[in-house]
Amino acid sequence: MENQVPVLQLKHITKRFGNITANEDVSMDVHQGEILALLGENGSGKTTLMNAIAGIYYPEEGEILVRGKEVSINSPRDAFELGIGMIHQHFKLIDVLTAAENIVLGLKDKRRFDLKAANAKITEICEKYGFDIDPNQKIYDMSVSQKQTVEIVKVLFRGADILILDEPTAVLTPQETDKLFHILRNMKADGKSIIIITHKLNEVLDISDRVVILRKGKYICEFVTAEADAQKLTDAMVGHAVTLNIDRPEPVDPKDRIRVKGLTVKNSDGVLKLKDISFTARTGEILGIAGISGNGQKELLESIAGLQKIESGSIAYVNEDGTEKELVGLDPKKITDLGVTLSFVPEDRLGMGLVGNMNLGENMMLRTFRHGHGLFTDRKAPYQLAEQVVKELEVNTPSVRTAVRKLSGGNVQKVLVGREISSAPTVLLTAYAVRGLDINSSYIIYDLMNKQKERGVAVIYVGEDLDVLLELCDRILVLCDGQVSGILDGRDVDKQQVGMMMTRLGGGEANE
Repeated sequence: MENQVPVLQLKHITKRFGNITANEDVSMDVHQGEILALLGENGSGKTTLMNAIAGIYYPEEGEILVRGKEVSINSPRDAFELGIGMIHQHFKLIDVLTAAENIVLGLKDKRRFDLKAANAKITEICEKYGFDIDPNQKIYDMSVSQKQTVEIVKVLFRGADILILDEPTAVLTPQETDKLFHILRNMKADGKSIIIITHKLNEVLDISDRVVILRKGKYICEFVTAEADAQKLTDAMVGHAVTLNIDRPEPVDPKDRIRVKGLTVKNSDGVLKLKDISFTARTGEILGIAGISGNGQKELLESIAGLQKIESGSIAYVNEDGTEKELVGLDPKKITDLGVTLSFVPEDRLGMGLVGNMNLGENMMLRTFRHGHGLFTDRKAPYQLAEQVVKELEVNTPSVRTAVRKLSGGNVQKVLVGREISSAPTVLLTAYAVRGLDINSSYIIYDLMNKQKERGVAVIYVGEDLDVLLELCDRILVLCDGQVSGILDGRDVDKQQVGMMMTRLGGGEANE
């Protein structure tokens, strides 16, 4: 491999956005027939660098060489012509079209009109690498993993030999991840070069040949994967030693705090999202919610928080004396007026959680403005809280007066989690609290969750990394098609079992 000309070379790449330098003097090589993992903390410039290769951004400085020749990549079309295709974390598919129609969409040649020939080529690609999709199936009828397959086949159809996958396993079950990795190994054996951006170190060690580390937009080092381990990779990403253990203290005298019975919810389009859900969340424990994305997690948390219209069922808040307060039909203000201190970290950070154009202090004020007296609102305390959150959660921001929209996604998440926890809740609802966070920041959040648990808070944690759910949570509720597939003891279950329950109902021991 050392004697071959790299299939892709980056030399001294620098990309700026105004005064912010996202990538600074980055140089790295990608070889034919290898899987390269790109690792780095949140905001380290991984996706920006890959977007420069894919023609989405144009670097201010540096050179890109493909197969030894310097190239100019000004658009995704330029990238495709050079055999480069990027599969983004958020799929770019049209739901009402078939797989084949999505795959040929945007082609400028006659192939876009000949669906019969397209179907034949798609079938050939699928048989060659082990994909399993029906070219005539509509996107809206597909699972998340099938949609991802369409995106990968789409770039292969266009002739890609260099594939970039951004967080490809974020929404896959363990079984689907294993299948994807089998396909990637087949592609590697066929001479394809694959770059994976991910935060999951166990997957990096499983699938990659080399690992490149970025930190604060700069190339730091690289490892041959066979000579690395999780600790070595983490220390290189963060720049100092990091403890990788997730604590799980035993619950102390857990008592029912939230009782959900027969909860049924439809979305605004009348589609059934939750069907007859029943479970309890207890004080001093973390209840994990596992499931493939879109199986009712969002609606479940929003129902408890008073943000969803409920068709039927009960959500009861249990007081210290054992009496209950019914929350169904109450909005968040009325829930607060009942004396229930409930905090919610939603999946949509800037849509539901924070206001992008407001600064950190002003966003803290959204939690406390009702505490003001008369015409005046206490402006000092929210800014003090913002300073505290920035310090304790290591938020990377020029100032607490910086607009939240100017922060990276991971730093936005830290601000939101910090604000919600600061209100000293008795119930904490979190939807993907560490999504987009680097490993160091994630472990800070896990520690915060455990501190809330030790305070006697009932924590409900929706996560997408099953390894973390199994290490962090006391019990795990598995959702499949908007129904409870099972409730499991987090200390006595394996990842494969949870993964199977995420794709089919039944098979789990109820443990309410």
